[in-house]
Order: sequence, then C-alpha cells, then structure tokens
Amino acid sequence: MALGVYPGSFNPPTVAHLAIAETAWRQLGLERVDLVVSRTALGKEGVEVPSLEHRLEVLQEVAASRPWLGVQVVDVQLIVDVAHGYDVVVMGADKWAQVFDPAWYGGSEEARDKAVARLPTVAVVARAGAVLEGVDEHGAVLLDVPEHFTLMSSSAARTGRREWMTPEALDFDERTGAWTDEARYTRYRMR
Repeated sequence: MALGVYPGSFNPPTVAHLAIAETAWRQLGLERVDLVVSRTALGKEGVEVPSLEHRLEVLQEVAASRPWLGVQVVDVQLIVDVAHGYDVVVMGADKWAQVFDPAWYGGSEEARDKAVARLPTVAVVARAGAVLEGVDEHGAVLLDVPEHFTLMSSSAARTGRREWMTPEALDFDERTGAWTDEARYTRYRMR
C-alpha cells in the first residue's frame, strides 16, 4: 500500500487539514497519511507560537483517533525533501505555488526543475477561485475536497475563526490560549 505525506506547520490544525488528509487517504487508497512538520518551517523561521512541542502534542491527539493518520517531524524544509520516501505528497494551492517558485531554490529554475522531478505523485487541493498552473503537465492529482474546506486557513483560525480548529486544537487553545491569547499561553508555559 502507498504512503502519503502532508507537509505543513498545522498552526493550528484545522478541520480543513483533516478533510484534505482524509480525502487523499480515501481517493488515492493510501495506507496512511503522515502530517509532517519541519522543525524550522520554510519561510517561517523564528519563534512560532505555540511551541513545536505543543503543536506536535496536539497533532498526536488528532492522529490518535484516526488509525490512517500519522505524525512525523523532520529537519528538512523543502517539500521535495520532506516527500522523499513517500508515494504521494499532499498539498494545497499555496504549497503548489511554493514548490514551483525558483526563489526557494536559490533563484535557479534549473535547480527547481531538478527538485520537482524528484517529487512523488502530487495530490493537490485548489483554493476556491484559484487557478493551479501546471497541474496537468506535472501529472498532479486534484483532490475532490468540498469547496467550503478550501476557504479555511490556520491564519483565520488564529484570528478568531476558532470553529475551524480541530476539536483537539480547540481544546488545547481553550486550556492554554495557544493560538488566541499569547500572554495566557506564555503564562501556561511558565508553570
């Protein structure tokens, strides 16, 4: 059976993340989909709130009740490196654009093209109204995710759309303020 990898910061994990992972699992007949977090997320260097350890704790809770879902942490940053060893890499439109941006490969289109050639099968989700360039030429699979999930984001969840958080993330946020009250989260960490 094939294994899928879904890279991201999952800060916080949302019901959309779960819908995308589950759609990939079902639609592509995967044995498992691993949510993979880089210790230093590409383009997000610096201090993230909440801590990596707390985000991983929440992701482990999310995966605990879903036998088809795993959680991994890696030291690499580029999606092509994160996807190494997997049969399918799952991503949204934003990551699709990132994969093809030469800026992440030292500005070199040649380096980008070599990296992209190493990708396994790509399963991608379009944001509502967005056009995904190059999907057909790269043989990517479009995931059939209901459109309302494509409107959700972790950024919006952090700024008030708490109903978009997974129940596990919402519970952690209610206890600690991890995504919605940095001062309360800081006090929580000091205990």
